[in-house]
Amino acid sequence: MKDNNDIDIIKLFESRNDDAISTLKEKYGSLCRHVAGNVLTNSEDIEECVNDTYLAVWNTIPPEKPVKLSSYICKIVKNTALKKLRYNTASKRNSDMEVPLTETEDFISSGSEIEAQLENKETVTYINSFLKGLRFNDRNIFIRRYILGDSIAQISGMFNFSESKVKVSLHRTKNKLKEYLVKKGIEL
Repeated sequence: MKDNNDIDIIKLFESRNDDAISTLKEKYGSLCRHVAGNVLTNSEDIEECVNDTYLAVWNTIPPEKPVKLSSYICKIVKNTALKKLRYNTASKRNSDMEVPLTETEDFISSGSEIEAQLENKETVTYINSFLKGLRFNDRNIFIRRYILGDSIAQISGMFNFSESKVKVSLHRTKNKLKEYLVKKGIEL
């Protein structure tokens, strides 16, 4: 079910209303900065990434009509931040962000394949369905790690769990997701 406020925001974008971006910024600005900040460390880069996200949303709605606006925005800001990180580090590796990406390699083989699969609406629908079926803590731990990019230590503190418990939850959820996607016919 869509949030009524999100429906109104989407309508503002569809009608090309100048208030669309300011309304989006008011509701989701801190979320965008949080997601970008989990990838980037420089405050100017974070703000640039967030502003690029607002522009991307303006350019994609319409024709897109996201089912869940917060997820749509998180996907855009995370991809924008990762592109900025790649640009900033060129051949260097940023170990903080490498971990969440490499943790998924056992069930999705490469970054470009991840992006291609996430663009596939059928795969997104399956992943959303899978996540809805998880227990509250398992779902939120998974989302905090792989969507929002929070560290194991951050998640541990948020949920008041040991880091070991968070790692076990993530490992089990990844394995269940892999099995679920294979059963649905998604090639990994």
